[in-house]
Amino acid sequence: MLLSGLLQDVAYSGELPRDREITTVTSDSRAVSEGCLFVCIKGLRFDGHDAAAEAVKNGAAAVVAEHDVGVKDQIVVENTRSAYAIICGNFHGRPAKRLKLIGVTGTNGKTTITILIKNMLEHAGKRVGLIGTIQNEIEDMSLPAKYTTPDPMELHLLFKKMADAGCEYVVMEVSSHALDQHRLDGCRFECAVFTNLTQDHLDYHLTMENYYLAKRRLFDICERAVINLDDGYARRLLGEVSCPVKTFSTSRNEADYTAHNIEFNMNGSSFTIAGYGEIGRVKFRMPGEFAVSDAMAAGVCAISLGVDFDTMVEGLNCSPGVPGRAEIIYSGEDFTVMRDYAHSADSLEKILSTVRRFAPGRVVVLFGCAGNRDRTKREKMAKAASSLADLVILTSDNPRDEDEMQIINDALPGLDSKKPHKVIPNRYEAIKWALGQCRKNDLLVLAGKGHEDYQVLDYGTIYFDESEIVKRLLSEREG
Repeated sequence: MLLSGLLQDVAYSGELPRDREITTVTSDSRAVSEGCLFVCIKGLRFDGHDAAAEAVKNGAAAVVAEHDVGVKDQIVVENTRSAYAIICGNFHGRPAKRLKLIGVTGTNGKTTITILIKNMLEHAGKRVGLIGTIQNEIEDMSLPAKYTTPDPMELHLLFKKMADAGCEYVVMEVSSHALDQHRLDGCRFECAVFTNLTQDHLDYHLTMENYYLAKRRLFDICERAVINLDDGYARRLLGEVSCPVKTFSTSRNEADYTAHNIEFNMNGSSFTIAGYGEIGRVKFRMPGEFAVSDAMAAGVCAISLGVDFDTMVEGLNCSPGVPGRAEIIYSGEDFTVMRDYAHSADSLEKILSTVRRFAPGRVVVLFGCAGNRDRTKREKMAKAASSLADLVILTSDNPRDEDEMQIINDALPGLDSKKPHKVIPNRYEAIKWALGQCRKNDLLVLAGKGHEDYQVLDYGTIYFDESEIVKRLLSEREG
């Protein structure tokens, strides 16, 4: 593609360098190849501007930068991250403009809500792609997912594949990192959904204000919005959003759509959804008020996109559960094991308070805190676990290259010394010990990993599927 075509809709200063054919686009100095366009991006540890001259030496045809980097063929822009996102879209033929994008943002619930929206749109006869934490999907074809919201080059390639496959809609999880890093610049969303905002990712955003402002950016690039009226940030967001909005709630009648008669047990939830004079009964395969809220968010989004009310209700009733979200992975005569992705104090509190309402015996929770992430939430997670479980096992999650005992020591002050608890750093051994402690009617919640089938340690990533591990350990015990 010609350089001038790549720079469509990109604001730059000065004269455009000699127009020429560009072979590819990269922001990785290690991936520079002959005839490519190199975009200088400043990261936490490395500034691409420092590699501009080397990139040209290695064959880059031109360089995009935020200031003069001393090379001949340079394009100076205000924000290279934003320019990179738009350039990547141009490189792939602007596929996002051939699709109706639906973005879901918030601390919790994004994965469940995106999957439910996809299910409902497909139930309504639409062809849909999905971009999310668990996997990416082009209709029925699954592709591995590395990030919640991919790098712009990968993102627009996915958009292209989805558009070429005939997809009309793409439902995607939108992370605060992606919004803050301008990965979605140049995209326009048909609908944006706000789930909630609780403490998370402060290792990156530093303050809740920064975290909120990052999330809010999605609502500057959408045609319509769906907002959870039960969240503390909802009123502020409602006052700052200029597009048409529909609200939902599990308790507030002033919302456009409200859930009533909520009931749940180990196998799922049921509730009545009411709004604009219409009423429908939903039976959903995930338990808890948070699951009802997720179903409401997805349902109201579908309505905002033109799906009729009855089809929306049918779609929710037909939806299967979501892997790693309040998922029962073992149910025996003596006890039950559930896995969940809860990895913050708020999400731990939600899943544990939910299961307490129907667990016939003790609630046992096994959890850890992630390494190289916000240290201030570790003690809060331990406090949530200790206050709601009868037995707590504190172990590792994804320690990465941080000392796992340091992570555990950060969390320990949150545990109630009067409540039974056990510290076992090795997560496999912790699961083995927890299974051995389960009594008649106990419910064991494995929190934090959810759908993940790996664990990130200081020496690399290992295969670690808790569903398989539980089955193997129980089989060995029975044998």
